[in-house]
Amino acid sequence: QRRAADLAGRDGKAAADEYFFAERNAQLVASAEAYYREMFAGRVDTWNLRDTHMVDTIEALLAHLDRTRGGQTKAVVWAHNSHLGDARATQMGDGGELNVGQLCRQRWGTSGGGENGGGVFSVGFTTHTGTVTAADNWGGPAEQMAVNPSLSGSYERLFHDAKLPAFSLVFDKAAAVRDLLAPRRLERAIGVIYRPRTERQSHYFTASLPQQFDAVIHYDVTSAVEPLEAYAPFEPEGAETFPSGV
Repeated sequence: QRRAADLAGRDGKAAADEYFFAERNAQLVASAEAYYREMFAGRVDTWNLRDTHMVDTIEALLAHLDRTRGGQTKAVVWAHNSHLGDARATQMGDGGELNVGQLCRQRWGTSGGGENGGGVFSVGFTTHTGTVTAADNWGGPAEQMAVNPSLSGSYERLFHDAKLPAFSLVFDKAAAVRDLLAPRRLERAIGVIYRPRTERQSHYFTASLPQQFDAVIHYDVTSAVEPLEAYAPFEPEGAETFPSGV
C-alpha cells in the first residue's frame, strides 16, 4: 500500500510490471497465511488451497500480459502429473481434492487437440522403470534411487508391454486407444518423495488416463534429474518453511 501511489504514478510497462509484482507478493502472503492456518489445524484442505493459488496466479499473469503486451497470451505450466492431470478423473477427486489441471479446464475449457489456439491442453508423463532423484521423507536429503518396475494392472505396465522405448498418445486423435484406456486402472505418481518399499500404498492411485490428460508421453526407462549443484545450499540456523512443530 505504501508503494501503490508511487507505482501508479509512473508510466510505461516497467511500472505496470512492478505494480503487478507487488500485488502478487501481497496475495502470496495472504494465501500463505491461510495455508499455514489450515496446516496447523490439521485439516486436509491445504492441497486445494495451494493448487487454487497456483491457478489464481496463472490467471492473474495471463491477464497482466494481455493488458500490457496486447494480444492473447499463452502459457506453458510445468508441474507434476498429480497437479496437471484433471483430479476429477482420479482417486484424488473422489476424496474431494482438486488440482491445477481441473481448475484450468473449468476456467478456460479444453483445446480440442491444441490446434485452435484456445483452451487447455494437458500432457502427462509415465515410465516403467529407471532412476529418480528424490528423498524418502519430507526434509530429507535428495538421492538417486532406482524406480521399481511398474505394477501389473497399471497404465505403466500396459505401456511397457507395448515393447516401445518411448511413444506419445494424443487421445482426440486416437479414439480407439482412448476408449480402450478409459476404464480406470492403477497409475503411479513419483514426486519429490519416493518410498520404493511402500510403493503400492504411497505412490499408486486409480485414474482414467484419457479423461485425466489430453495426451500422454511414455518413456519406458527414465533417468534421474541431476542437480546443477551437487551440494546442499547453506541454511541459516532456524530457517524453516514447513511447520514441523505441529
